[in-house]
Amino acid sequence: MASKTNPVAFFKQVRSEGLKITWPSRRETAISTAMVLVMVVFAALFFFAADQFMGWALRLILNVSV
Repeated sequence: MASKTNPVAFFKQVRSEGLKITWPSRRETAISTAMVLVMVVFAALFFFAADQFMGWALRLILNVSV
């Protein structure tokens, strides 16, 4: 059975662990955000093109005119 920790000691441990966190700088955050947005645009363009191609191929195969 696990030993119980005093609530005050627990919160002291939580605080000491929280102080060990290294937060990214504003510049690092901006660069990461920009990279994510660029990748989202690339993914959207890729899936749009793939959808258009598959729709075209399916219409060609089934001889369906829209």
